[in-house]
Amino acid sequence: MEESIRAAIAKRRTFAIISHPDAGKTTLTEKLLLYSGAIQTAGMVKGRKGRKAATSDWMAMEQERGISITSSAMQFTYKDIIVNVLDTPGHEDFSEDTYRTLTAADCAIMVIDASKGVEKQTRKLFEVCHLRKIPVLTFVNKMDMPGREPLDLMHEVENVLQIQSCALNWPIGSGKEFQGVVDRQACECIYFEKTSIGGAQQANMIRKPLSEAPASIREELELLDLAGNPFDHQQFLMGELTPVFFASALTNFGVEPFFDAFIHLAPSPHARLANRTDGTEIAIDPIRTPFSGYVFKLQANMDRRHRDNMAFIRVCSGRFERDLVVKHHRLGREIRLSRPHGMVAGERTTLDYAYPGDIIGVINPGLFAIGDTLSVTGGFQFKPLPQFQPEIFAKLYPKDVGKRKAFDKGIFQLTDEGAIQLLRHFEREGDHIFAAVGKLQFEVMQYRLKDEYGVETILTPLPYQCSAWILGDIDRFEKTSTCLVAQDRQNRPIALFTSQWDKQYCMKQNPNHQFVDILA
Repeated sequence: MEESIRAAIAKRRTFAIISHPDAGKTTLTEKLLLYSGAIQTAGMVKGRKGRKAATSDWMAMEQERGISITSSAMQFTYKDIIVNVLDTPGHEDFSEDTYRTLTAADCAIMVIDASKGVEKQTRKLFEVCHLRKIPVLTFVNKMDMPGREPLDLMHEVENVLQIQSCALNWPIGSGKEFQGVVDRQACECIYFEKTSIGGAQQANMIRKPLSEAPASIREELELLDLAGNPFDHQQFLMGELTPVFFASALTNFGVEPFFDAFIHLAPSPHARLANRTDGTEIAIDPIRTPFSGYVFKLQANMDRRHRDNMAFIRVCSGRFERDLVVKHHRLGREIRLSRPHGMVAGERTTLDYAYPGDIIGVINPGLFAIGDTLSVTGGFQFKPLPQFQPEIFAKLYPKDVGKRKAFDKGIFQLTDEGAIQLLRHFEREGDHIFAAVGKLQFEVMQYRLKDEYGVETILTPLPYQCSAWILGDIDRFEKTSTCLVAQDRQNRPIALFTSQWDKQYCMKQNPNHQFVDILA
C-alpha cells in the first residue's frame, strides 16, 4: 500500500493561482484545461451576452460580471501528471476565501500583468504564501500588449515582494512584436505561429538554436547570466526564490512551455503540520499516516437541482476510499464519507479513491465546518485556518416577511461557507449583524439569496468601520458609547468600532484585554 501511495503522490501537483483582478488568472486556468484536453474551447470571461463563460467560473454572477468570486477546485491529467488546481477569487473583497484556499495548496502560480507589475492584491496574496512558505512561480502575462521592460518587472518583484527572482525564459519582443521566448535552460528559441483548431486559437511552436536569436536578445541574456540570480530548485521550494516566465495566456505564446516547466518544478504533496491533543506539534507523513484531511471550503447550491451543500476536503495523508469511516475530530464521533466527488468546475464525478494532494467534495448534511480535521487515527488537529476581522457591517432583512424561512435557510448555508460572517448582539438576543471584509461580499450575498433561495432583501449599512476579537473578561470590558460588542458563531466576543481612533482609545482603556485582528 505504501508504495502505491508513494507513486500516486509523485504524480500529483496541487496548486493555486493568485493575482490582482484582471491580470489573466482565469484565462491561464482555462488554457491549462485546454492543453490537458479537459475542455475543447477556452471561454474568455467577458461578462457579455453571447460570450462563452469560463469553465472555472460556474456561478451565474461570475459569468455576468467577468470576475472570479468563489474558489473552484478542479482535477485533470496533464502529460501523465495529475493536476489539482484551486482557482481562487481575484477580487480583494474575497481575500478570506482565497487565504483559506491557499492553505490547501502545495505551490502557487502568481500571475502579473506586464503593463501593471506587482499590484495591491498580488502583494497581499504573496504575503500569505510567504508566511506559509508556499513556493511561488511567477507568470508575467500579456506580453502581447504594450508593457514594461522585463528587467524592470523582475526588479519590482524582488523589491516589492522581497524575494529573489530568476527568469527561466526570456521574451523575444513585446507588444505586437512578441514572437516567442528563449528557454534559458535548454538554450533554444521557441517561436510561435498562430493557428486555429476546432475554433480555438492555438500557437504552433518552432524551436531554433539560440544563435538565431536577435542580437539585442542575446545581449540581454548575457547581462542576465552575469548579473541575474542563478536558479536553485531548493531555494524555490523553500519560498526564497521565484522562477519567472514571460508569456501571453490570450494568444497561448509561451503557455505550454510554462506548464511543462511547472509540472517539473512544482513540489509533490508533502508532510503537513498538526497539533496533538496535548498541544505538541507533529508532522503528518503523507505516506505512512492513514487517511487524514481537513475541510477548507464549504459551498452551497453547486447542484441547483438538489439545493445541497458541498464540503471541500484536502487529502493530506493515506489513501481515501469511498464509504470510508473516519473520526470527526471536532464532533468527537465517527462518520461515513459516502458519495465523494471530484470537480471540474460545477461538473461532478464520483470518486472511488483519492490520494494526498487531491481535493474531494462530500455532501455536507450540517456536520462540517471550515477547518474541521478528519482522519482514520484521530489524536491531532491540522493547523487552524485564518479568520480575518470584518470591516463592513450591515443589517439584512427579507422584503417579503412571508419568505423568512427561505431567508433563514439561505443565511445559515451562506454563513456556513464563510462567504459572510454572522454576529449576534451581545446584549439583545435575536439581534443579528452581518459582517464582511469587503463590500462586494454583501452584493454577492443579496444576489445569491435572490437567485438561489428566491428571497429579495433590504440591506441597511451600519456605521462601524473596524473590529477586533476581545480576549479577557468581557464583563470587565469598558467600551465607548459608540462601540458595540457582539458574538461570532463560536460565541467569541468581538467589538465593533466606528473608527480606528475609537478602537485605539478602547485599547488604551482596556489594558488587561487583548485585541485580536486575525484568528489563526
